[in-house]
Amino acid sequence: MLGRYALPWFGGGSAVWTTCMLFFQTMLLAGYAYAHWLGSRKSPKTQSIIHVGLLAVSLAFLPIAPDSKVWKDATTGDPSGRILLMLAAAVGMPYLLLSATTPLLQRWFHVKRPNDSPWRLYALSNAGSFLALFSYPFILEPFLRLRTQTWIWSGGYILFAALCAWTAWRSPKALEIASVQNDDSPPAWLDYLLWLGLAAFASLVLLGTTSQITQEIAVVPFLWVAPLAIYLLTFILTFESSRWYRREWFAGLAGILAPVACVTASISVILSVRSQLAIYLAALFAVCMLCHGELAFSKPAPRYLTSFYLTMAAGGALGGGFAALVAPRIFHDFSEHWIGLAGACVLGLLSWIRAGAWEAWTGANFSVRLPMMALIFGAVTSIVATMNNTRPGLVHIRNFYGTLHVSERTDANGRLRELTHGRVQHGLQYTELDKRARTTTYYGPHSGVALAIDAKEHPHRVAVIGLGTGTLAAWGRTGDDYRFYEINPNVEIIARQWFTFLKDSQANTPIVLGDARVQMERELTEGHAHDFDVIAVDAFSGDAIPTHLLTSEAGDVYRQRLAPGGFLALHISNRSLNLEPVARGLARHLGWPARMVVVAPDLLDENRNGESGSRWVLLTEMRATFTQSKIRDTMLGWSSSKDPVIEWTDDYSSLWPILKLK
Repeated sequence: MLGRYALPWFGGGSAVWTTCMLFFQTMLLAGYAYAHWLGSRKSPKTQSIIHVGLLAVSLAFLPIAPDSKVWKDATTGDPSGRILLMLAAAVGMPYLLLSATTPLLQRWFHVKRPNDSPWRLYALSNAGSFLALFSYPFILEPFLRLRTQTWIWSGGYILFAALCAWTAWRSPKALEIASVQNDDSPPAWLDYLLWLGLAAFASLVLLGTTSQITQEIAVVPFLWVAPLAIYLLTFILTFESSRWYRREWFAGLAGILAPVACVTASISVILSVRSQLAIYLAALFAVCMLCHGELAFSKPAPRYLTSFYLTMAAGGALGGGFAALVAPRIFHDFSEHWIGLAGACVLGLLSWIRAGAWEAWTGANFSVRLPMMALIFGAVTSIVATMNNTRPGLVHIRNFYGTLHVSERTDANGRLRELTHGRVQHGLQYTELDKRARTTTYYGPHSGVALAIDAKEHPHRVAVIGLGTGTLAAWGRTGDDYRFYEINPNVEIIARQWFTFLKDSQANTPIVLGDARVQMERELTEGHAHDFDVIAVDAFSGDAIPTHLLTSEAGDVYRQRLAPGGFLALHISNRSLNLEPVARGLARHLGWPARMVVVAPDLLDENRNGESGSRWVLLTEMRATFTQSKIRDTMLGWSSSKDPVIEWTDDYSSLWPILKLK
């Protein structure tokens, strides 16, 4: 829910979710640290008073709805710090106390019932997280508005606080027993290092896998759910009972699948998307079972469970911090994925050796020897993959917003240069001088945006949301103004250094860095209204789409920026999402007529001119603009009257109803 609030304020990219994950991992660490500190207080009554008092204070954070006037910002650059501050102010105290509940209740449970194992309660806690993870995108989000969700959650938190306070208040008598339970030997420092490392590398593999499949494959939305669900499932299985984790099985499986996952990244062009997904997710499951299984095997006496959970949380935060803050600044690709695989194999091997596997290594004991050799092979292969991580191409740049690649290839028309983000193409240009000015891909002469521009009289004033290679600048003529809005500063660097559309254009081509909607709203406050003949919104060709650019609130901004008779052009070509119902909802909100311009790939000779198939929706305030313009014979109505009309708002923008299931 908090991520949903942050998306329209900080660019709508997938990196916003990664930053949110870092926050909650860090707060989990803080919650476990608090639980460890509170559990070490000698006076049970003091523990009770402190916890009940903090629960009361946390109610002041409700409802957990951050104020856009405080946190929404029009500055450019990496917004990670601001997102973390917003989350801390909105839900910091409630989440800290929520995260502390698991170790605290397990400790109190053990004190009251010392003969019963408290560890299964940790499995139960993760099972609750597992159910919540699936219920949100499929049950809650499609049917409840964001504001309603926050009120329901806030009400549930009040109930939780009351129950937890009641439990804490009645526990002092039972806690008196704890002072005499001091016979268990404390964990050694090697135990702490092992717990820290296993948790850190499991977290790193989780986030590395998520980045790999959502930015390099990105087949369908909600793909981030699958890795996190597998991660939680391995916690459930390994801590519920020892029967689910067989060390030799998962050691061998992790040692085999880690190298396979490394190789998959290099040969992705010849593998189907389903095959890649299956390999990455299977490797994640095996490696997390290995790490979490070894954690479960090495857990200390229940008296030290708070320090155990604290160390685990520190490892998770360490892995999350490396993936979210360090890796984008030091790697050009998702090398943290391979580092995580290598580290998990090494620590799995060391944990097994520490448990006595080295003594069991004999020529005939293949049940130990083969899995250990597999782990060695997996570690070495992953390390080699990290050191030899070279992808063909001219440029590889990575930052908060993802990884960009510039490569060259040849088609039937000649040599060309191409920009991609993962598997999504963001433009191409032919390198021969007489072909450089061709408007390629989705912006060719048959495309909806080209027809909309051609229908307006010169000089043109065009706003383009999404720079790419700057292809639309090729339509510019002397006196025109093509204003590009781009959230990723690396895209501007690439467009200027490796492509010539901007440099060769006869038009004025300023670039405004930052989230387009935020920047357009800022310009409105400065008096820039009704100043564009065409607004081209081209930010939806990938699967991690910025939904806040298609909401009713965004439509109101576009309305205020368009000149009378101007066109709003929405590029809705997408492999995984049917955005037509959302475009219809936006048209209904604005009260504007809309038409589609569909360029079918089979009607084009793509090798001849570089133009791609595309689907654009054109909206305009005046119906006469359609009937009088040059494009009236090329436009279509909606593809199907049976499609629903879905109106997105900042309070509701579920992707589930528009997912292409076939």
